Amino acid sequence: MAKSSVSMKLLIDSKAGRVLFAEASKDCVDFLFYILSLPVSKLISLVGKQQMVGSLGNLYESIENLNESYIQPNKNKDTFLKPVIPPTSGSSVPLLALEDSPSVRALYRCPQSCNNYGYVSDDPTALCPSCRRLMNMAMDYVAPPVKNESSGEEGGFVKGVVTYMVMDDLVVNPMSTISSLTLLSKFNVKEVGALQEKVVALGMSEVFIHI
Repeated sequence: MAKSSVSMKLLIDSKAGRVLFAEASKDCVDFLFYILSLPVSKLISLVGKQQMVGSLGNLYESIENLNESYIQPNKNKDTFLKPVIPPTSGSSVPLLALEDSPSVRALYRCPQSCNNYGYVSDDPTALCPSCRRLMNMAMDYVAPPVKNESSGEEGGFVKGVVTYMVMDDLVVNPMSTISSLTLLSKFNVKEVGALQEKVVALGMSEVFIHI
């Protein structure tokens, strides 16, 4: 079952009252990187219009509220509000896997045998290039086989052999002793005893606040 949150371990300088960096597992880094592959409207639907910084939420809501009479007859709102995301390993990414839709993808063909049924559309209002009829004959979509990640493959994007370091500006790097010491020197940390660790859980809303 997909996780509802991912965790990070914060390294805090209690004397200066600041977070130096966070230690993140493979699950957390996979989620952060996978965000880059999502359409903007998908991000808005995940986090909610009210949580978006700037005007993107308003733009999303404008399409939602737009009367159908102002939209081209061969277009629909879902093209922008619910874009189809190509199949990826996203189902193995925490948090985002919760949003995976179990519905079957709808595909349509021309009711005639034009081009030996070679024309396919995901819009039932599309016109067949040959006979100009509506391509509204539903077809059965066969999904690709689900990769068995229990066979030794980790899934996701990054490898889980190391811990990763995440900065407050979302710079991500593999973590090592040398990199940690370098950062402590950069932040001018004098008293190692003042350092504290704190594990925090990140849900969907918390993550998107920092993007």
